[in-house]
Amino acid sequence: MEVSPLRHRTMQAVKSKNTTPELIVRRLLHTNGYRYQLHRADLPGCPDIVFSRKKKIIFIHGCFWHGHSCARGARVPKSNTEYWTSKISRNRDRDGVVKKKLKANGWEQVVLWECETKNESAVLKKISRFLN
Repeated sequence: MEVSPLRHRTMQAVKSKNTTPELIVRRLLHTNGYRYQLHRADLPGCPDIVFSRKKKIIFIHGCFWHGHSCARGARVPKSNTEYWTSKISRNRDRDGVVKKKLKANGWEQVVLWECETKNESAVLKKISRFLN
């Protein structure tokens, strides 16, 4: 299927690193004294935020891309529906494989969803419980 130039440019603009939700979480962590590593390529899934000494990981997932149950994540595009449902399904499957690999290697992990980052105090509370 041929992709329009506009759609191509739009999809190229979607970032996988340093997204707005990720920057929000990183700012909260840093402001509250947490220190971490970013995008460790030596770990399965190249986690967004890594606390090496604690063996803890934070993934920040986009609701649409990872098929969250919120309004944004549950919506299905009107065009090329079969492609997008398959794509999101593959993303979810890959997330499950990564989670199992990390757990097998002793890593604890938590997922923060894009929609959760709108409530910063709730995010900070969730992170604090996870890390302490």
